[in-house]
Formats: sequence, structure tokens, C-alpha cells
Amino acid sequence: MDATKKLSVLFVYYSYTQQTLKVVETMAGVLRDRGSEVVQAGIEFIDARYANRFKEFPMPHPYIELFGMIPPELFRTKGKIRIPDTVTEREYDFVCIASPTWWLSTNVPIRSFLESETAGRVLRGKRFAVAVICRRYWKHNMKTVRRLATELGGIFTDDIHFCYEGGQIRSLLSLCSYLGSGIYRNRYLGVKIPPTNLQEYHLEAAKKFANGQADRLFGEHGPKAMAAVG
Repeated sequence: MDATKKLSVLFVYYSYTQQTLKVVETMAGVLRDRGSEVVQAGIEFIDARYANRFKEFPMPHPYIELFGMIPPELFRTKGKIRIPDTVTEREYDFVCIASPTWWLSTNVPIRSFLESETAGRVLRGKRFAVAVICRRYWKHNMKTVRRLATELGGIFTDDIHFCYEGGQIRSLLSLCSYLGSGIYRNRYLGVKIPPTNLQEYHLEAAKKFANGQADRLFGEHGPKAMAAVG
């Protein structure tokens, strides 16, 4: 690689409530400031069976919409998606896959992307990292993304996860309250609830993670590294 060439970074993500997008934008900002060329590619979920559930925010019927996604998650259903052209317009030095958790596992849009021929072309022989954004459960989502990307020929480097505040029940109440209203409440259904979604300390962790990736990338591809192998 030419030592004067900027490193190219691709973020692939899906985001309905824009929480995953917050993480992506935070990390992308760090990498841009460190001298990388960064492309953000949001996957669109256009499957006629499910897309109407996510066409507006707040959700008119959050419980119906959320619980209705259990079957496709349980049976690992592949859905129709739209992948931005920027994903394949060039090769990237590094790819970060940002994946929200849906019902314990990887959401349908990101899993569908990782099972596509396009993902294979993008990831083959490339280093990648994984970021999981979730209410509670992150391990299975992260393992799934890592496994699918590795099976496509990607080279895993690192991962990070971000979990919302509160225990199992109260975090679910907080999320449903927000999905159905678009506002943050202190109580829902008579129960005191914690804040939902990402907090400032999550974004600080995202910045630290992105800086760590930049340190690794520039350490491998910077002028000193190029001189060592040249």
C-alpha cells in the first residue's frame, strides 16, 4: 500500500431508532479526524413481509410490531434488503459492521446482508470489526456477525457492545415506552423505568474503540510500517 494513500473505512449498519447510527457517526468522526476516508452505508429493510413494521416512528403498536419479529428471528429468515451502491463502488481497507440485537440475535437486515454475495465481495481478505447495540443481549448477535463475516473470508480484528440501562423487565418497559411515544419517560405502566437508548458514556466508549482501531490501522499501514516491509 502507498504510505501516502488514505486508509478507506466502510461502516455497514442497520438502524431504526437511530441508536446504531449514533455509534457509527461517532466512530466515523474519529476515524475521519485520524485521516481515514470513511463511508457510511445504511442497509434498507424493504421486505414486504416486515418493512411496514419499521416505516414510521414512533410505532403505533410497539408490542405487536416487536413480538411479530420473533418468528423470523427464531427461524433465521432472510429478508429483502437494499444495499447502498457505495458498498461495492470501491475496495475498503477496513470494514466495521454495526448490528442491533433483535430477540437475542442478529437482526434480519444485517444477517441478510452477511448472507449475500455482495458481503462476500466486500469482506473477502479484509479486516473487520463488530459493534453490537442492544437492550440486553449481545453475545449471540456478536458471535453470529463474527462467524458469518469470517466465513465470507473476512479477518476479524476486534469487537465492542453497548447495552441499555436497567434489568430484563424494566429495560424492556423503557424501550417499549420510547418506541410507542418517541419520548423519554420516568414511569411506564405505573413502573419506574431507567433511561433507554445510548447514554453519553456509551459514545465515549465508541470514541475510545475507534481510536484503538485507528492506532492499529495506522500502525500497520503508516510510513514506518511501510518502510519496514519495503
